[in-house]
Amino acid sequence: MMRALALVVDDEPDICNLISLTLKRMDVDCHTAGTLSHAKDLLDEHEYDFCLTDLRLPDGDGLQLVEHIQESLERELPIAVITAHGNMDTAIKALKLGAFDFVSKPVDLERLRNLAQLAIRLNSHSTIQKATNQKELLLGESPVMRCLRDQINKVSRSDAPVYISGESGSGKELAARSIHLQGPRAEKPFVPINCGAIPSELMESEFFGHKKGSFTGAHKDKQGLFQSAEGGTLFLDEVADLPLEMQVKLLRAIQEKSIRPVGSNQEIPIDIRILSATHKDLSQEVDKGRFRSDLFYRINVIEIATPPLRTRAEDIPLLLDVITQRIATNAGIPAPAISREALVALQAYSFPGNVRQLENILERAITLSNQQVIHADDLLLNNSEQKQLTAPNPPKNQSQSTTSLINSNSFDPAQHTSLDNFLQGIEKGVIEDALVKTRWNRTAAAEKLGISFRSLRYRLKKLGLES
Repeated sequence: MMRALALVVDDEPDICNLISLTLKRMDVDCHTAGTLSHAKDLLDEHEYDFCLTDLRLPDGDGLQLVEHIQESLERELPIAVITAHGNMDTAIKALKLGAFDFVSKPVDLERLRNLAQLAIRLNSHSTIQKATNQKELLLGESPVMRCLRDQINKVSRSDAPVYISGESGSGKELAARSIHLQGPRAEKPFVPINCGAIPSELMESEFFGHKKGSFTGAHKDKQGLFQSAEGGTLFLDEVADLPLEMQVKLLRAIQEKSIRPVGSNQEIPIDIRILSATHKDLSQEVDKGRFRSDLFYRINVIEIATPPLRTRAEDIPLLLDVITQRIATNAGIPAPAISREALVALQAYSFPGNVRQLENILERAITLSNQQVIHADDLLLNNSEQKQLTAPNPPKNQSQSTTSLINSNSFDPAQHTSLDNFLQGIEKGVIEDALVKTRWNRTAAAEKLGISFRSLRYRLKKLGLES
């Protein structure tokens, strides 16, 4: 097996020697450079497994090297930066530019070893297994889901904190698991925490652990969730629900990469990746004083958003197949079929609870129905949450057939060549109606339809409505 090769960039020979000796004990060979230009020359001449650079260099800075590697190299190269102690703003900037991690001066050798192991694993992690895991977790071939998977592919190659925004039930934890499984920490634990489900008086103990006798009921030492995730990923779900006092302690743990159990006088180093999520608008929570701005900027180094189900109705048939099969298997019964009318009703539904609500609807329908086919009536959908399917004032250029099929909301094989054409006709009529009502203001129409402007633009092109 070939030894790994690292590039260390620092103008202080003592630091280069210290890092080189530490890495060589890990069977990692090193090349060193004291300037930005020398580092660029070495990158042209050799193929490295990872790079470690100081931020301050005689002819530039480490951020320039991060940008150079991201833009110039044909392959992806993990790069970490060495920052002055407490210089978190620059470290976060480096992470945003594409660095996968950072280490503070004076360099802690254990932290350096963990970082090197992470970088080597990052380079050797199987992309085939990544794709398999991601497809299993994030179902759908709609443009918004393909975009989400592309984003996850990119962020999984970093160790930077990721903030996942999205509505309740839209798959934020699945996105977090996918990031974990595709990254170099995949073989280590993935530990999810629902921050809103832990009583405030127990939160510090749950997060950081406690020592025996530290409070009434602490009969023995307890390991916290941060330690349980050691080497892996800690997922802070509903992070907006953290009390302000706990936010301060969380910020310190993330910045110092260490924790202090309740009742202990000693810091315990931690090596974890932080992912977080909430269905709330976190920037609004900051504006209202309910969430600390310094913690927001620390966990929101990279942001990705999970799309609501109503913006990807074309994924519903696939979701139906997978979910009904899973429910039926767990119940020990054959999987029922979904009628055409039921499919149309589901694709026209707004799903305020997203995929989680779809699962609940199907489980209820399968449980209550004793037939092998699920019909629209079995779904018990709330009519007030149905998408607008009628067009009382259709535009003059809209054909009578489109208007009638929107109003009828039923599929007749004698009139329509296929279910896809039928559904596209409904979609076209609804979009045209929204455009007419907003005087063809696409931004306003997208808002009225509850979809993103990008999604509306894609649908206009697909349906031949783009002018």
